[in-house]
Amino acid sequence: MYGRRVSKSHPRVEAYGTVDELNAALGLARAAVEHDFVRENLFAIQQDLVVLMGELCVLPEDLPRYRKDGYSPVTPDTTTKLDALAREIEAQIPNLKGWAMPGATQSSAALDVARTVCRRAERRVCVLKDAGEMKNAEIVVYLNRLSDVLWLFARWLETKAASATK
Repeated sequence: MYGRRVSKSHPRVEAYGTVDELNAALGLARAAVEHDFVRENLFAIQQDLVVLMGELCVLPEDLPRYRKDGYSPVTPDTTTKLDALAREIEAQIPNLKGWAMPGATQSSAALDVARTVCRRAERRVCVLKDAGEMKNAEIVVYLNRLSDVLWLFARWLETKAASATK
C-alpha cells in the first residue's frame, strides 16, 4: 500500500495472502451453509477480514497515514464480537466431547477447511509480528478467536444435521 514494494516471498505478502485465502474459504463455506445464522455471521467476519488484510498490507511506518486516511485497525472490540459469538454458539450446542472428525456434513467440512486456513494465517501473521513488521498484536488474537468460532460453527452445523435425521 502507498506505493511500497516488497518481494512476493516477503512475510507480509505471505500473511495477507493467507488471510485472503481464508476469506475465500469462508466464502465457499458461506455458499455451502443453509442456515442464515451462520451465513450472516460468516459474511460479517469476511468484512472484518478485509479490514484486517488492509492493515497487514501497510508497513509500520505508514500506519499513521493509514489511520489518518480513515482506515480502521483491528481493535479489541473486533475480537470481543467474536468472543460473544462463540458464547452464543456454545450455548446452543449440547455437551461437546471427544475429537471432531471433519466431514460429517459438506458445510461443516467447509468450515473445518476454513479453520485450518485460519490457523495457518495466524502462524503467518506471527512470523510478521516476530520480525517487527507488524505492531498490532490484536490481529493475532482475532485470528486465534476466529479459528475457535469456525470450529464451533462446524460443530453447530453437525448438531443441527444430527437432530434433523432423528
